[in-house]
Amino acid sequence: MRRIIAHALGSVSLAVLALGGARAQGADPDLVKRGELLATAGDCVACHTAPGGKLLAGGYYLTFPLGLGKVATPNITPDKETGIGDWSDEDFRRLMQDGITRSGSYIYPAMPFPWYTRVSTEDIRAIKAYLFSLAPVSAPRKPNDLVFPLNLDISREGLLGWRLAFFTNKRFEPDPARSPQINRGAYLVQGLGHCGACHNGSKLVGTSQWAGYLEGGTTDQWFAPNLSGDDKEGLGAWTEDQLFTYLKTGAASGRAGVAAGPMRQVIDESLSKLPDDDVRAIAVYLKTLPAKSTYEERTPSAFDQSAPPGSQAYLSHCVSCHRQDGKGVPGAFPALAGNGAVLAQGPETVIRVILGGLSARGEYAAMPAVGAGMTDEEVAQVTNYVRQSFGNQAPATAKPGQVGTLRADTASMLAGNGSCEPVANADVARALDEPDAAAQLRDVKAEDMLPRINAVLPKVKAAAPQASQADLVNGLTARFCQVANRDAAGPTWPVALGNFASLVYGQIKNPDRASK
Repeated sequence: MRRIIAHALGSVSLAVLALGGARAQGADPDLVKRGELLATAGDCVACHTAPGGKLLAGGYYLTFPLGLGKVATPNITPDKETGIGDWSDEDFRRLMQDGITRSGSYIYPAMPFPWYTRVSTEDIRAIKAYLFSLAPVSAPRKPNDLVFPLNLDISREGLLGWRLAFFTNKRFEPDPARSPQINRGAYLVQGLGHCGACHNGSKLVGTSQWAGYLEGGTTDQWFAPNLSGDDKEGLGAWTEDQLFTYLKTGAASGRAGVAAGPMRQVIDESLSKLPDDDVRAIAVYLKTLPAKSTYEERTPSAFDQSAPPGSQAYLSHCVSCHRQDGKGVPGAFPALAGNGAVLAQGPETVIRVILGGLSARGEYAAMPAVGAGMTDEEVAQVTNYVRQSFGNQAPATAKPGQVGTLRADTASMLAGNGSCEPVANADVARALDEPDAAAQLRDVKAEDMLPRINAVLPKVKAAAPQASQADLVNGLTARFCQVANRDAAGPTWPVALGNFASLVYGQIKNPDRASK
């Protein structure tokens, strides 16, 4: 699901702000290393590396909300003609902290400078040193595609009113009443991490981090959950260790659900690569947030009927994994009862997961894209059903039209309408590159999947002994996607992929099953 993080005007990666600067000569290696970690905290790669493109050379299009068009991200390597090669330290600082270009014009809050203004000047200098240490890449910026009048330079003049209303140019100030660890977490969340760009509630286009602070909100048609201390919607029932593990891996023992959509990318490309101390600080800070509930629980009368809408779809597509009581199977299939994504104010994430599936994460199996074979009405009904069943009382607001919109915008490998994912683990990839392994995954009929998996899996495990369970499931599924004969694999490609991933998972959990 890479690239889903391109979510409108609020969450462009940290590297957007580096539109230029004189290449540093003989930069302090420690400063460069520190800058690399800070740039990782801002997830520069997400927006500034186009699919199949060179690292940080730009060329990725960010979609603005409300049909306003799209803007191309710039090349932020230190190429002097097409990248960031000629800006001074002050030019760089001014853009990051003030949101003003070298020419003195205001920039659209597509770059989240309302958050980056809180980053210290010393950290800005370190980020610049890292970016200028990279090899220059010649990559001219692609043209923007914005609607009138946003496609006119004069439209930027209207930004003054927005800045007066929403922008406060101010650095982060530690709270002397709080511990250094909590202050570090607050600094990362409010600044480089710009978490509010997705998780704020009452945000306008590009508004500041103080609007509905971290109470949950829609971003690029996903719902970023409530991060407050609310026991129902938020993190109140999470332990600090569970939250730390989730931020590092995308799943946590004892908590239902796994990271999906934009959050999955944030974890894979940013949080998982940060020092444990920084991620722990984020978890500790988030656990200090007071509870903020965003909706009142209520049970619509339609769900008091003996056969509520969505119940049949749940029995047909969901009950085998998530069980009749919605509690799932611990360590295998997440519970829907009490699941944070299910309890969120908006249904977008649940709908997208039904439509696009989920790769394996932690100890959890991959989820097939069951919605690929369902109608929009069925998806809406089963979404409302799980949000109103098993003790859940989230708003039953999903509609077929909303599902149709999200279906058109949801492309994933498991749904069969997205590109095959790469094999992320290098050792697993090398093992699957062996000719006999690749041959086993070609021209596989449905009835042959299990014996072929049993022929390949032991060899891959032996060649990649440090690979996690999720690495093995996702790696084999991705390679199967890349080389399989889709016509031979089964009745529909999404079903075939889902079956294959489930069989790999089953053989890892129960390796002796095939011989019985």
